[in-house]
Amino acid sequence: MATLSEVEALLGEPRFNWSDPAPWDEMEREFGIEFPADFREIVNAYGSVRINRQLYLDHPAGHLGKEVRGDLEMWQEEDMAKFLPAPAGAGPGELMPVASATTGEAVFLRVPEDPSSPWRVVVHEFDSPAWTLHEMTFGEWLLAYLRGEDVTVCSRNLAPDRPFYEPRS
Repeated sequence: MATLSEVEALLGEPRFNWSDPAPWDEMEREFGIEFPADFREIVNAYGSVRINRQLYLDHPAGHLGKEVRGDLEMWQEEDMAKFLPAPAGAGPGELMPVASATTGEAVFLRVPEDPSSPWRVVVHEFDSPAWTLHEMTFGEWLLAYLRGEDVTVCSRNLAPDRPFYEPRS
């Protein structure tokens, strides 16, 4: 699993550094799931940010809960659900929307079928409309993105010198 220090080495030092578990606890109670540790650790470190002016990540103390609720509602509509490989939701095998990109992608975490299985990343491309399952944790996926690898969302042209981030307002 990718570590926060590996993400920091590419993205720079985080400035949010959230430590109060209350917003996560509230959101996890609402959805009936516990988000993966690497996702929580990265989001707690960086907060609600836009990475490379492309990828939006949110923290539950800011936008995340509202974004997830709105995105779930949208992806559960019949005309949108047909574009995903599994239903949007918090049940085993379902897809939980957690990030989006200005280039037209939606990033989901696939809820494991059983608690001992790892969470995986699914990315939907609005312009195709196609989706890709990435057999990696969120931290591994984000690290690959930051390195400029094509993980459906690609930053090579948007951050030619090095990855960067800015807080979301």
